[in-house]
Amino acid sequence: MAGANVAECAPITTDYLWRARENGAKIIVLDPRMTPIARTADLYIPVRSGGDIGVFNGMLHVMLERGWIDRAFIAEHTTGFSELERIIAKYTPEYAGKIAGIPPKLIVRAAELWGPAKSSFLLHARGIEHHSKGVDNCIAAIHLCVATGRIGKEGSGYAMITGQGNGQGGREQGQKCDQLPGARDIENPAHRKHIASVWGIDEKALPGKGISAMEIFEAIHAGKIKGLFSLCFNPMVSLPNQGFIREALEKLEFFGAVDFFMSETTRHADILLPGSLMEEDTGTTTNVEGRVILHKKVVDPPGEARQDWRILCGLAERLGQGEKFRYGSPQEIFEELRVASRGGIADYAGITYEKIEKNHGVFWPCPSEDHPGTPRLYEGGIFGHADKKAHFQPVEWRPAAEEPDEEYPIVLTTGRVVAHYLSGNQTRRIGGLVRQTPDPYCEMHPRLAQKLGVSDGEPVEVESRRGSLVVRAMIVNTIRPDTVFVPYHWPDERAANRCTIPALDPVSKIPEYKICAVRVRRASDQADARGSGAPDGGLRPKSREGAR
Repeated sequence: MAGANVAECAPITTDYLWRARENGAKIIVLDPRMTPIARTADLYIPVRSGGDIGVFNGMLHVMLERGWIDRAFIAEHTTGFSELERIIAKYTPEYAGKIAGIPPKLIVRAAELWGPAKSSFLLHARGIEHHSKGVDNCIAAIHLCVATGRIGKEGSGYAMITGQGNGQGGREQGQKCDQLPGARDIENPAHRKHIASVWGIDEKALPGKGISAMEIFEAIHAGKIKGLFSLCFNPMVSLPNQGFIREALEKLEFFGAVDFFMSETTRHADILLPGSLMEEDTGTTTNVEGRVILHKKVVDPPGEARQDWRILCGLAERLGQGEKFRYGSPQEIFEELRVASRGGIADYAGITYEKIEKNHGVFWPCPSEDHPGTPRLYEGGIFGHADKKAHFQPVEWRPAAEEPDEEYPIVLTTGRVVAHYLSGNQTRRIGGLVRQTPDPYCEMHPRLAQKLGVSDGEPVEVESRRGSLVVRAMIVNTIRPDTVFVPYHWPDERAANRCTIPALDPVSKIPEYKICAVRVRRASDQADARGSGAPDGGLRPKSREGAR
């Protein structure tokens, strides 16, 4: 498990891990913090944030030396391994250990556990992904699975633990700015032609590749975007460099939003439309396995609130495009997805509501109604490229966009706590959860606390080149001495993202939430880091910023 705090961020998954261990599995955890599962793991590697490639490449170096790779599988089912082998040669445990900030023996031990194993599974999450080299981190992790031939086989594999319940499914329906339904590429002429035919439009009417969330706010500052319409998006908590985000929202000529509760972002909206919660509608989600799941409506939206799809259809009508949005139910939308995704990577063509219910979920790709679905991708060594082979892509470690220095000598990393979810727009309204974790805090090691002259529970100021916040110190033995951790679920003066850096991965465009340089010092005696703990504390609408 690399950069995945499973016990707090995906707690239901924890049971699977314990059961695997009871069946003889060994657990390796890679994280700058000793997360709950790491405390009982067979091997815990306290990697320096941003040093993950050192561990992955270092492990592969040892495995190559000791013959713990599947040469036959590599020869038959992959390309590019010779170049990878050349790059990996320099990642000795000593060199890799310096990159990762850990003793070389931990890399050797990890290779000894992983290399000769008969089966293995690699899980990772935001900890290795939220970097300006996040894609490279993931590729280096995948190499460990493919080089051993332990992928597409029962009992072995690889998975990214998505941050949201439908993080997988949204992308398969074309949610991302570079995708079309079926996980098709918006810049691929054949893919564009197929979707245009389904929607009954000219292929030229489809837009090109869009820009990511952080790039949207950069474009607002540049005057290229004048109006914004958002759906359940709370960038005033979730995006880095909060001052920059606030200024962008204030620059917009028009900002419309849909949300089920008024958030820190929607208080800036000119128009706020009340949308719906998941329990207030029927529809599908797709989990990390690729299993499509059907959810039934439990209650109606209250008052004049509407299901989100009805809001979108209503807007289309008013914009003169209503004939393309004549849906009567979520099932009708899903039926269109079946047609649109046919032949794509994420093929839903053979999935129906009835089939999902009968089988307790159906795995894509499922190209026809008589197809059982595909519980295991890449079975038989058949991969998604045109040549049906996996392509090794050698990656080198490179520094983070902002490394610690004399002025800002400490690494800040951010993440979640078990009591709260994402931007906290729901969980910060639930009394029991607020009482459990009412405010953010700054985890630091006793050695760092002693150096700073900080006592447990004392207010400290965490400051980067972009902003600062004051929170209580939480002194723990379960974090690296060169690193502090602040959870990000809170807004305004308590927002960890006041400090984080908006450096983006060049491929995924995900910000580097997991490492930036800060300085930490005792706050003044007058500073009160506790806050009210309630999401609406101090959030009264202001003139045009209020919802109207």
